[in-house]
Parts: sequence; C-alpha cells; structure tokens
Amino acid sequence: MTMAIKTILVPIDGTETSRSALDVAFMLGRDLTAHVDVLHVATDPKDAVPLLGEGMSAAIIEEMIQLAENEASERTARTEAMFDDARGRFDLAIQESPPLGNACSTALIQSVGREDDLTAIKGRLADLVVVSRPTERTDTALAMTINAAIFETGRPVLVAPPQIPDAIGKKIAVSWNGSAEASRAVAAAMPLIVRSEGVVIMTAESDGTSSEVASKLATYFAWHGVNAESRILPGGSQVGEVLLEDCVVSGVDLLVMGAYTHSRMRQMILGGVTKHVLGCAELPVLMSH
Repeated sequence: MTMAIKTILVPIDGTETSRSALDVAFMLGRDLTAHVDVLHVATDPKDAVPLLGEGMSAAIIEEMIQLAENEASERTARTEAMFDDARGRFDLAIQESPPLGNACSTALIQSVGREDDLTAIKGRLADLVVVSRPTERTDTALAMTINAAIFETGRPVLVAPPQIPDAIGKKIAVSWNGSAEASRAVAAAMPLIVRSEGVVIMTAESDGTSSEVASKLATYFAWHGVNAESRILPGGSQVGEVLLEDCVVSGVDLLVMGAYTHSRMRQMILGGVTKHVLGCAELPVLMSH
C-alpha cells in the first residue's frame, strides 16, 4: 500500500516569491485531502545587529533593532494577509489538531528564530515540505531554507516554480538514474504517480547509467498499475537543460528526481543537474536526497 501524503509543511516569509509555494502547498492539500502547516518565522531583531555593541553607540544599536522590528512586523502582516487570501481561494478550513474524518485543512504557525533551523526541525514530521524556487531577486535565506529542507529533514521536498501552475501531477516526468536518491524521490511521489494520467521515465545515458534502468523502473510502476513510457536523453554536461526542455516537450506538470546524486560540493563548484533544475525549473519539482 502506497503511503499517503497527509501533512505538508510550507515555510513562507510574506514576500511574493513565497506566494507560489503557498499556492502549490494549498493546491496539493486540497487535491490530496491533506493538512498544510504554514510556517512563518520572524527574525529576532537582535540578530539584525552584527557583533552587538562592537564600535556602535547605544542610539545606533537601538535604531537598528527598531528598524528590524518594523520590517519583521511588516513581513508578518503580509504573511497573514497572504495566508487568509490563499486559504479562501482554496477553501481550506483552519484546523490545529487532527480531524476525525478526511478533510483538507491548514494552520498558520508563527515563530521567532531562523527559518532554515525551524524548517529542518518541523519538516521531519511532515510527509512533504514545499519551498519556493530561488530567483535572482531572492536573498540567501531562501537558499539556506531549501538546503535545510533537502539535507536535514529526511523528507521529500517539492520546489514550487515562480509562476503558479494550473495543476500538479496530471502528467509526471521521473528523472531516473537508478540512484538511491532517485529511488527515495519515486517512493515519495507514488501517491501522486498512481493518480496521474501519464508518467514519462527520462533517463540520460552515461558511463554509470544504461538505458536498461528505465525499463526496470517501468516494470516497478506496472506492479502498481501504472503504465509508463520511457525516453532516453543524451548524456553529457547539459543533462539538466535537456531534461527541463524535454519536460516542456512532453507536456508534464511535475518532475520527480533525486537531489544531489553526486556530492553537493562537486555540484556547487562544477554545476550539475540538481543545481540547474533548482535555478531554472518552470514546473514543480519533487526532490529527495
């Protein structure tokens, strides 16, 4: 029996970038009859003053703390408005504790601290963590939150694109190389895969990956009643680019893949499929490390 997705965590900070993650999480909550915890973490104003007191007058320190408090209050107000708007559009009831029956619901959790730290802790007890894809306009805090979700929760992560999709999971692409990371991503995505209208297995041939691995995954899917087609992509350094282009050609609305199947340091320095997809994907991507 496939494990259902019943709890979803989505950290948001009140910026427009986080709106897509919120909408994607609520879309999934509605479609899967799941509960969505919306996490908003306000920065501690004292963290806004580096080396508190080092060469600064008391008046300057007080002014910096006040500015940080004002900004935190504004972000919290934007987050609450964003939450209320999205909740109304997706018709999710506020529910703090597990319901007796099947119902989609949500709750806004507000905390003070670091978003990446709290995402890591709370994400370990969520079936899925939804985060926004970083853009040129987002700050480093979002990248830290994504890394925490991927590396520190032990849970699958769905990266929402900047443009909110019309649907998620009608047709799904699986980037498959036979790795443990890709296997975890497939297992996590099975609740979506079994209810999809079509699945495409995409495999890039390389020294370490043969086209045979795609047929083996197709057989695995067949045991679950899923009829998948396979596409063999050219290998080489442009796999990430080719993969995303093929997703467009195939008309898929969700990509499932392993995250950082090579070392993270190597991918950060030399690039790699995960790095390219995190920077450029225009469709939702479900990843697992």
